[in-house]
Amino acid sequence: MPAPSWKITYIGGPTALVEFGGVRLLTDPTFDPAGESYQTGPVTLHKTMGPAVTFEQIGAVDAVLLSHDHHADNLDRAGREMTAAARTVFTTVDGAQRLGGSAVPLRPWEAVELPARDGRILKITATPARHGPPEMDRGPVIGFAAAFTDAPEDVLYVSGDTVWFEGVAEVARRFSVTTAILFLGAARVAAVGPFHLTMTAAEAVEAARAFHGARIVPLHCEGWEHFSESRADVERAFREAGMSDRLFWP
Repeated sequence: MPAPSWKITYIGGPTALVEFGGVRLLTDPTFDPAGESYQTGPVTLHKTMGPAVTFEQIGAVDAVLLSHDHHADNLDRAGREMTAAARTVFTTVDGAQRLGGSAVPLRPWEAVELPARDGRILKITATPARHGPPEMDRGPVIGFAAAFTDAPEDVLYVSGDTVWFEGVAEVARRFSVTTAILFLGAARVAAVGPFHLTMTAAEAVEAARAFHGARIVPLHCEGWEHFSESRADVERAFREAGMSDRLFWP
């Protein structure tokens, strides 16, 4: 497997800094300290791990890839402050309406172009996501596929909060994904129901099979109380599938 072209720095939860070709992207910003709680209706989420670095230490980013804005484990209080100051935030149509400012709405399969400092163009395409079972998902979410227009064979995929479903399989058919950042942890919230809201370890294996040969970078499987699976579960599933060499922990 060739050396990875994308540099990914893990910050915590769903948050990572992705650097490539002079472009700096930040996924779902969460920068609050551990111990915070967030209540929305009957649901209360508890944060158990703080960020590795502050957004002041990260410095300027070219764009934020925000899968959705309406859950605190994907956009917490400090994360909201960060997005308000960001140059560009790509997110759902509903999320862009709520956030305003620099938020750019994207529908699944809609693409935008982001100029890099060296003159190249990074094409970012919104991808489908389903945040739970059919007809019971937890609101609109998108993922992202990103590649430079002069190198379409090197695609970074960020799943966002989604389960494995036909929409993710379609991403694998449409794009030459070389690195797939998958939001895992099999999130479960008792007030919502017993079903999982993000990919299980077994579903991550299915995704890895669909994304032939791609590096699988697990994200969003720790740092919050509502995750029902851990890193150990992911490692076990990939080991049993004979694909441990496909896992890359940032």
